Amino acid sequence: MSIYPIPEFSDEENPEWGPDEFARARPFHEVIAERFGAKEAEELLCRYGRSKASPRLPATVCYAAKTVDQPPE
Repeated sequence: MSIYPIPEFSDEENPEWGPDEFARARPFHEVIAERFGAKEAEELLCRYGRSKASPRLPATVCYAAKTVDQPPE
């Protein structure tokens, strides 16, 4: 692998980050709260999908063989 940058893949408008940029970087949840306020940040950071306190319970269902083997009408 070459240590020299490939010209067609280099981006002058968005160069690679160096140690200084990484040192100044902060977590998204901190920056978004400063920029939009705590309430809006909370809405933006909400987790999607089922909640951990889901009302669903595992269950086993048994069907009669004649019910399962019948062709649809």
